[in-house]
Amino acid sequence: MEADSKNYVGKKYRRILLKLSGEVLAGEDKTGINVEVIRSLALQILEIHRLGVELAIVIGGGNIFRGMSAASKGMDRVTADYMGMMATVINGLALQDFLEKEGLTTRLQTAIEIKSVAESFIRRKAIRHLEKKRIIILSAGTGNPYFTTDTTAALRAIELNAEIIFKATMIDGVYDDDPKKNPAARRFSYLSYQDAMMKQLKVMDSTAFSLCMDNAMPIQVFDIRKEGNLRKAAEGELVGTIINRQEGSVYYGTE
Repeated sequence: MEADSKNYVGKKYRRILLKLSGEVLAGEDKTGINVEVIRSLALQILEIHRLGVELAIVIGGGNIFRGMSAASKGMDRVTADYMGMMATVINGLALQDFLEKEGLTTRLQTAIEIKSVAESFIRRKAIRHLEKKRIIILSAGTGNPYFTTDTTAALRAIELNAEIIFKATMIDGVYDDDPKKNPAARRFSYLSYQDAMMKQLKVMDSTAFSLCMDNAMPIQVFDIRKEGNLRKAAEGELVGTIINRQEGSVYYGTE
């Protein structure tokens, strides 16, 4: 089946939810915050801001602390998850600093009240910030244990009337097998929600994916490290993999 790019390319999105994992912020360092990576991200975000895109960012914390990993080693799961939420606030502050160094107006919002460093998340206020072309950084997940930042991204995208979720990762899309283990693995250009579930492809956790599917929220997965990818995606160009309600799936190129 040949990809029909006319249905996907050329229309710029008005409002985007960008999901950034903590691992992306760490870059090749694996842990902590890589200053060069976060500076590059700030420049890419500046680029799409100049297009007139309204941008909300949900940020992870896995580069600092992973709640599920700590819980698997004996820590109380609820405590570990709250610690993970705090890690996302640290990342949010770092990203905010670099974005503001580029002249962007930002608001850091948290799902847990931390008055000294951030606003509490209030949907109407967040939408107003977006309308004023402020970039909002959403941290502390949903404010509840047992929920991932993937679920936060899906929930906030729906709440804020985003048109699409950009899941910015360190791989160039969704594959039918692990490309690190299987060199013959093929990347999808387009993927339906149903196929992603049937093939048990790990696009997002099940709660996040169900939210997207039930609310027809498309997801685009791409490698944020490749310069220009964020701008291309924001302009409606196909980079990585797009998951939506279409019937069937299309591998990269033709199938």
